[in-house]
Amino acid sequence: MAEVKILFSIVLGLVLFVESKYIEYNVSQRIVPSKINVHLVPHSHDDVGWLKTVDQYYVGANNSIRGACVQNVLDSVISALLDDKNRKFIYVEVAFFQRWWRQQSEALQIKVKELVNSGQLEFINGGMCMHDEATPHYIDLIDQTTLGHHFIKEEFGQKPRVGWQIDPFGHSAVQAYLLGAELGFDSLFFARIDYQDRAKRKDEKTLEVVWKGSKSLGSSSQIFAGIFPKHYEPPDGFTFEINDVSPPIQDDVLLFDYNVKERVEDFVVAAVAQANVTRTNHVMWLMGTDFRYQYANSWFRQMDKFIHYVNLDGRVNTLYSTPSIYTDSKHATNELWPVKTGDFFPYADRENAYWTGYFTSRPALKGYVRMMSGYHLAARQLEFFKGRNSSGSNTDSLADALAIAQHHDAVSGTERQHVAADYAKRLSMGYAEAEKVVASSLALLTESRLSASHEDPVTKFQQCPLLNISYCPPSEAGLSNEKGLVIVVYNPLGWSRDEAIRIPVSTEGVIVLDFAGREVESQLLPISNASLRARNYHAKAYLGRSLSDTTKYWLAFSVSVPPLGFSTYVVSSAKRTGSSTISEVFPSEGDMNFMVQVGQGNLKLHYTANEGKLTRYINSRSLVRTSAQHSYSYYSGYNGTDKDPQASGAYIFRPNGTFPIPMESEDQVSFTVMRGPLMDEVHQQLNPWIYQITRVYKGKEHVEVEFNIGPIPVDDGFGKEITTQITTAMMTNKTFYTDSSGRDFIKRVRDYREDWDLQVTQPIAGNYYPINLGIYIEDESMELSVLVDRAVGGSSLVDGQVELMLHRRLLHDDSRGVGEALNEEVCVLEECKGLTVQGKFYIRIDPLGDGAKWRRTFGQEIYSPLLLAFTEQDGNNWTNSHVPTFSVIDPSYSFPNNIAVLTLQELENGRVLLRLAHLYEVGEDKDYSEVTSVELKKLFPTKKIQKVTEMNLSANQERAEMERNRLVWKVEGSSEEPEAVRGGPVDPVKLVVDIAPMEIRTFLIDFDYLTIFGS
Repeated sequence: MAEVKILFSIVLGLVLFVESKYIEYNVSQRIVPSKINVHLVPHSHDDVGWLKTVDQYYVGANNSIRGACVQNVLDSVISALLDDKNRKFIYVEVAFFQRWWRQQSEALQIKVKELVNSGQLEFINGGMCMHDEATPHYIDLIDQTTLGHHFIKEEFGQKPRVGWQIDPFGHSAVQAYLLGAELGFDSLFFARIDYQDRAKRKDEKTLEVVWKGSKSLGSSSQIFAGIFPKHYEPPDGFTFEINDVSPPIQDDVLLFDYNVKERVEDFVVAAVAQANVTRTNHVMWLMGTDFRYQYANSWFRQMDKFIHYVNLDGRVNTLYSTPSIYTDSKHATNELWPVKTGDFFPYADRENAYWTGYFTSRPALKGYVRMMSGYHLAARQLEFFKGRNSSGSNTDSLADALAIAQHHDAVSGTERQHVAADYAKRLSMGYAEAEKVVASSLALLTESRLSASHEDPVTKFQQCPLLNISYCPPSEAGLSNEKGLVIVVYNPLGWSRDEAIRIPVSTEGVIVLDFAGREVESQLLPISNASLRARNYHAKAYLGRSLSDTTKYWLAFSVSVPPLGFSTYVVSSAKRTGSSTISEVFPSEGDMNFMVQVGQGNLKLHYTANEGKLTRYINSRSLVRTSAQHSYSYYSGYNGTDKDPQASGAYIFRPNGTFPIPMESEDQVSFTVMRGPLMDEVHQQLNPWIYQITRVYKGKEHVEVEFNIGPIPVDDGFGKEITTQITTAMMTNKTFYTDSSGRDFIKRVRDYREDWDLQVTQPIAGNYYPINLGIYIEDESMELSVLVDRAVGGSSLVDGQVELMLHRRLLHDDSRGVGEALNEEVCVLEECKGLTVQGKFYIRIDPLGDGAKWRRTFGQEIYSPLLLAFTEQDGNNWTNSHVPTFSVIDPSYSFPNNIAVLTLQELENGRVLLRLAHLYEVGEDKDYSEVTSVELKKLFPTKKIQKVTEMNLSANQERAEMERNRLVWKVEGSSEEPEAVRGGPVDPVKLVVDIAPMEIRTFLIDFDYLTIFGS
């Protein structure tokens, strides 16, 4: 006992002689060339909607779902940065930062600008959100990034240098070269790649590469890309949110559990481990993860200590850093980097867990986003023609809604149901504003040039956003002898279009005239019972009322519309009978065993009369004659078991058996054929929840398939994933091609990966790829192309066959965080049914080498459909008192067929943003894969161009400046690649732009004055 007392006295004496005092931590930034340098990058990954809506996340509402408040994050981080000039933080999601910035005092804004200018606070990526890379269209990716970059440039004068796509579920080639190098980024960092790929890259030290995403642009648009060894969070044991379990550094000698030595050792071990899978002596630690830094001092206090004590230890060096500093450090080493081509799809995070279900999840939202995207492009053009209004309606709210809808838990379909509804609501509100812009612009453009004044035009145009459920009030109104329906048809593309359009009408006695008073060929098609049921149910669900039963027909008629312009048509009551041809209807008899031919132009389809099955595809012009079948099936979603819990869900596609969807019983009418002068239609009720219309237009050489799928039955306890197959006898050798975000096509080979030896665990889900534009297969003589109207997943699982997944309804969560089954429903009063999805896909078979023209041209027409606006005509004086047709382009000029006008937008400062895109890759087409010229003077014949400035893709810096500042990376192996072809500088006098294959060129144009087009 005496010995214990003596020992206690000694310890007490030691304690009494040791002071607990303030420690000034040395956290000054420095690189030590001779040591491993650990770059600590403080960050918070803030989802712009996921489990909560974007605004709930911002203000910290609905915390029963998750305690996350982005407002707290930004308040706390800014305070912590102001406490110590050595601290750094990166921020990514401008949608959140913009909300926060608007609420700050002028005094605090000045301090934050100082933080940004000093490099303490750095904007990385800089888009409104961290967008998905599988399901958005490239135009939407450009637009949402441009919005964010514009805010950063306007408020802070800064240009983001680094791409930061740390959470999207796989990575596209378009992200690397277009949303990376073409923005002026020097590097791109991300986390999610296939678990087999990651293991190999760690072994070979190839987690960091130079990524050449475009075959056409090659090294001229390559980028340094870094893949994190684990995920986008710190190594184990180094997370310091207020409730995290990592042991903090306890460096007060008067307190128990003093652990400086142990924690420094932990740090050094983790640093060396990461250095062993990384080239050079620089490693990056991501200090943060989802919605962290709500109490920023809990992080910065620990990082201050680690930097101080680790650097005192001396074995490794650590510092506050950013991805930009890390990139510059890597570049300074002069290392040779391995080259990566292609993309990083599909993504599996472990065996039997392929994230390929979200390619199709929430197909109705995906369709709505795509529809609004095309509308936004057209609305901005019309806003420019009219002149931007600083006080009235504009397209900004639709732009904002579309921007956050590109988030990797938005259009991806991986959010909770109430969040999906929030995205859709924002799109709807944005559309309502943009609709006013379109109506007022068209009213002004159609006003007669003879009008004495430029007062507000009196014409009131209506539009019909619910045409997908056969609902259009202005076209369904009864026509009298005195009044007619005026339809202005606007074409947002750079080439003229001849198409058939369709509107619902309530009477068969109608005639269609063009603006010159000539009768236009038209056709009446009875609206199917399935369409009427969908119309009535969804009107009750979304409009809250029942619709009249007077609407009986679709009126289809031919229109011809000039480029970037409109034509006018008038529908009126026919003074003589038979003006609009009523389709002949041929129901199948069931016992016939002969062939039914559909199509009256070059394209013919053959069906068996008794079963209604497609058998032959014949094009008399191209001489393609081949067998072809079209079928549907479904995968039963895996529910998970105790031993193997991985279920199919919003993210994961895990099928548990494939089941064909046969025709219904023999006594049911299997199919009905409607024939008319413009098109033939084949109507098929395949089962109680799949209705299909196959159209062949007289003047076109593709097949249009319109499908209505749902409600998917799940009363057997199994979710279902609905697919369609187009099957030919082509010998395709496991090979198929899918687009990258609607842009380049990438070669896919079944059960194969270019970068590693694939161990096949899921032969179906592991061969699915994202499709935004289309998919095609080819053999030695033919190519089959299938184009889509929204993002879907698809594959070629059998040679000669293309498969698309069109709809999914599942009953189990897939354990990836959303915590909710993908079980979408539509409710009327107290009754809820599974979601019904309507959509279209398009099929064409061409001789080998001829398919690209259709894919590229018609792909743009799918994205940018003709815009219809309706008004009423009193008497027959519309065309005499209004401008009946208009085009912004010089009528003597033929705008090139391989160039698209992606952006034509008047900015707030009066300058005009113009983007021109080459639609073809190098070698894709024998005629169109070449450098092409656009004459800007002919594009704006009524305006005097004062100055044209070429910009980077997001228009936040001049292109020449971007090229001067671009880092050049050294790569392994032979560098003998052909030099990429690029369009040269714009001649300031001739104003001719040369655009090379796959180039997108962006310009700011100053006009001498902004006048109203057509005036």
